[in-house]
Amino acid sequence: MDGTRPYHLLFVCTANICRSPMAEGLARRYAEERGWGARIRSAGTMGLIDKSAAKNAVRVMRELDIDISAHKSQGVTEELVGWADHILVMELRHAIKLRERYPHLSDSDRILQLASFGGMMEIADPVGGWRWRFRRSRDEIRRCTETFMDNLPPRPR
Repeated sequence: MDGTRPYHLLFVCTANICRSPMAEGLARRYAEERGWGARIRSAGTMGLIDKSAAKNAVRVMRELDIDISAHKSQGVTEELVGWADHILVMELRHAIKLRERYPHLSDSDRILQLASFGGMMEIADPVGGWRWRFRRSRDEIRRCTETFMDNLPPRPR
């Protein structure tokens, strides 16, 4: 990478309706706060297409003045994988699926477990849970995302 192009970050969970849309919104906000021109997207390994973010995900993100209500789910594609500088997954099984589906990623260090940047193994899926579960996931994602991004050198807009 030439150091002038913004980072391309792809957040991946299962359905792309809870964790990865929250991560996308949090990372986008954090990049803006740092003055980065980062490009941030999200997708799911399940391949769910055009579904809205979970209501509780939208609600807990609104608590931080981040609006993900227009989010529409998408599956991971070859195009997205090729686009991303870093692919941040929520669970080990997401990394395994991506490496199976895209063998050229098998030896790649572009797939990272987001939770590891917060001293955890995985970020639990809050789908179907109470709002407090979504808050817990949101807060874990926020801490891990900010730690990850803090370790990337800033790039110009």
